[in-house]
Amino acid sequence: VQLQASGGGLVQAGASLRLSCGASGRTFSRYVLGWFRQAPGKEREFVAAIRWSGGTTVYADSMKGRFTVSRDNAKNTAYLQMNSLEPEDTAVYYCAAGVPILTATMDPNMYTYWGQGTLVTVSS
Repeated sequence: VQLQASGGGLVQAGASLRLSCGASGRTFSRYVLGWFRQAPGKEREFVAAIRWSGGTTVYADSMKGRFTVSRDNAKNTAYLQMNSLEPEDTAVYYCAAGVPILTATMDPNMYTYWGQGTLVTVSS
């Protein structure tokens, strides 16, 4: 299983970015696709997740309203639309796939496959 995250870059505060996560290697209908981020000196943080089959979504409270996760089954690609970006959103963003139990969707340890990360830098 391979995950390829892309779409990061340098933007100003208030801007938007859309990250993509291309998946290959197996059928993902059982999987949850999660987005995590890690800022320098901080622990990896859950951002959002989407169940590949059915499209159920989960968000970290601090991301609700600004970030939207979606997926395109035909393209085996998931997306993270990020609006109203703030300098505090600066981090390496990772996509991951796994089969977490419902109550552990936000736990990175529940995810088996990880992409390489894409850097998002938000300037003030």
